[in-house]
Amino acid sequence: MQLLLAILFGVLLTAATWLLLARSLPRMILGLLLLGNAANLAIFAGGRVLGTAPPLVAPGAQALAAGAANPLPQALVLTAIVISLGLMAFALVLAWATHEATGELDAEALRDSEPPGLPATDPVAAAAAEPASAMAAVASRRAA
Repeated sequence: MQLLLAILFGVLLTAATWLLLARSLPRMILGLLLLGNAANLAIFAGGRVLGTAPPLVAPGAQALAAGAANPLPQALVLTAIVISLGLMAFALVLAWATHEATGELDAEALRDSEPPGLPATDPVAAAAAEPASAMAAVASRRAA
């Protein structure tokens, strides 16, 4: 079972790396999701997946019974699943808003759409580098 989990971890990590190197934002988001699942699998595999005894401490005992699955990695993975769901929802909304604003989902095309002079460390220089149409669009969205 441990060998199967190690192979699955390697496959997930390889697929996540391949997707993260893609130029498309949806593929990058899917790669981030697979990377999180690979990390969860690594944590889960470290906690003795196949315990023969339930992870309960007997009355009067100081530790889990021998061969019991460790409940801490299971709790950590459950928490990580919830956090990754929120992160994926946030990333998808950002990608959707980027597509609505620019009409692009290609990372290189998005880089080309940045105004010249940005990012600037000085706020005055950053405001001067912003195109007037972008400032008008932001102002109209705030007014609506």
